[in-house]
Amino acid sequence: MARILLVEDNEMNRDMLSRRLQRRGHEMLLAVNGQEGVDICLAELPDLILLDMSLPVKDGWQVAAELKANPKTALLPIIALTAHAMADDRQRALDAGCDDYDTKPVELPRLLEKIEFNLQAAANK
Repeated sequence: MARILLVEDNEMNRDMLSRRLQRRGHEMLLAVNGQEGVDICLAELPDLILLDMSLPVKDGWQVAAELKANPKTALLPIIALTAHAMADDRQRALDAGCDDYDTKPVELPRLLEKIEFNLQAAANK
């Protein structure tokens, strides 16, 4: 399965989602703020990033833009996770460099489909 970096500052969300994805065979890397997410991503090069957009230190929009601007991480798929569910929020995340977008609370079957789709798309690049 995949190595997934989850960048989420809410401990309950981080714990719940990481445990559910680990049970499905994914290796999880965890970060609690945007800067830590960038640092872990550069050091570990995960297969996919699940990125909360409302983060301390650096928000998700900054993190996505920074990772997509770096040749080392530019092709890593990023799925934005946010409670912001307006159409312009989705577009803003995509404009920042996210490859996909999902709303909170997370519906695991839908998120699993997006993870699989984005992993396959990245493998075909």
